[in-house]
Amino acid sequence: MSVDQVSAVGSWSRGRALVRRVNVRDYGIVVAFGALFIALTFLSSNFLTQQNLANILDQWAALGLLAVGETICIVAGVFDLSTGAMVSVSGVVACKVALSSSPAVGLAAGALTGLGLGIANGVVIHLTRINSFIGTLATSIVFAGAAILVTGGNIVTVEDTAFGVIGQQAGAGVKYTGWAFIGFTILASLLLSRTIFGRYVYAVGGNAEAARLSGIRVDLVRGACFAISGLAAGLAGMLLASRTQSAQANLGAGMELTAISAAVVGGTSIFGGDGAVWRGFLGIMLLAIIGNGFNLLDVNTTYQQIVYGGLILIAVAADQLLRRRA
Repeated sequence: MSVDQVSAVGSWSRGRALVRRVNVRDYGIVVAFGALFIALTFLSSNFLTQQNLANILDQWAALGLLAVGETICIVAGVFDLSTGAMVSVSGVVACKVALSSSPAVGLAAGALTGLGLGIANGVVIHLTRINSFIGTLATSIVFAGAAILVTGGNIVTVEDTAFGVIGQQAGAGVKYTGWAFIGFTILASLLLSRTIFGRYVYAVGGNAEAARLSGIRVDLVRGACFAISGLAAGLAGMLLASRTQSAQANLGAGMELTAISAAVVGGTSIFGGDGAVWRGFLGIMLLAIIGNGFNLLDVNTTYQQIVYGGLILIAVAADQLLRRRA
């Protein structure tokens, strides 16, 4: 074999090794998002405009916040099915407190309500030792019932325009709802990727028993993840209530499923231990531009649900395949 042939074989081997090292979970969502973004740019002249992109951020900010919280929980090996109900309670509390106190206090109370409910989830799961899927499903029913009790089944409206500033006003061409989503995403990403707590989250999600034997307080770490998810839900509820200056008991109904779907589509493993906040961000943005594209191209929205379901199946199947190959 000549020197050139040996060199070619060596280069080919190094190329294969490099391909193996590429994390498909990382770059699969990037490729999918980039391809769809470019396609919509050419297919619709209204897609790549400042107003349209700002509207996407605004409309999907609440769901994006939930997706970030769900991503952190799933990486830690738990599920939070109560986020939609927490959005409802937080929005209702924000309006109620604003009516009895002031808009600023009401908005703060909404966010803190979500945080408190998230902590309650962590305590319940810790004390009962039941599966987080079933546990948070149960608490979601409790929270939804609490929202109905607080509102009496009616819409709670705040007439003070100061209450709607954060949900309706904009800065630098982007509504404050979008900035809140971006800011929370950045902070959560840094928390998960650059801190000791983040390393603990990955360790707990990857192998809880090994993490426990290593001295990591597994229940405390997962409880903190529930708290973060609750805070995200509280912020989402507060933003939605501020946008319309009103809230009702079903404000966040069903939002948790879309948020979990975005995390999974973004490449977060449902088995825990693998994922990233930025992937969850791209996951929710992928779903967002799919919906936006259907509207701009005037395509029957019935097919939108089919596309969403197909993406989830592909993401979960890819996760299973990658784990078997590993």
